[in-house]
Amino acid sequence: MPDTGVDHGVFTVPNAISVARLLCVPLFLWLLFGAEERTAAMLLLGGLGATDWVDGWIARRFDQGSVVGKILDPVADRILLLTAVIALMIDGAVPTWVGVLVLVREAIVSLATLALAAAGAARIDVQWTGKAGTFALMFALPGFLLIDVLDPGIWRDIAEVITWTATAGGLTLGYIAAARYIPIAREALRAGRGGRTAKTPDKSTEVAA
Repeated sequence: MPDTGVDHGVFTVPNAISVARLLCVPLFLWLLFGAEERTAAMLLLGGLGATDWVDGWIARRFDQGSVVGKILDPVADRILLLTAVIALMIDGAVPTWVGVLVLVREAIVSLATLALAAAGAARIDVQWTGKAGTFALMFALPGFLLIDVLDPGIWRDIAEVITWTATAGGLTLGYIAAARYIPIAREALRAGRGGRTAKTPDKSTEVAA
């Protein structure tokens, strides 16, 4: 069923999945640091990353898109990604330089989003490159845990190749998306200011009338 662009409100399956992902973040931290169940933490993190595409597919396939979902989904992405990166940097599974590159990119995007909102820019929808980059990184992060739990051998070598490929792809797409947001942000800023101007009554016309 195609997306008709109708707002289906808060109570949709995709929104429920996004909320469930957020609720599982503390469980991931507990598995990693509290219970020290690295395999379970890896599996949970991989599953949470996969659901990012599941909720989007459901929203498109069954026409369950919503204004709330367009905000909730990227927020869940950011919280899950940042939590996972910082936790795995502390744990030592993710190299520091990889974590720093991810955090710098997220900081740039977050600060730009806040600045645009403060300036009254129109809302910007998430771009495909950004979503693909986030998905690749959410695939790579549990891969670093997998490398740690595997014994040296062919399977660990394969895991390293796949993990580093996903990491390189995710970082590349993430920074490409950040660069592509620059012209989009300019248009959003002009659109937001244009909308405010259109809604502001012309005082000289009111006096003349």
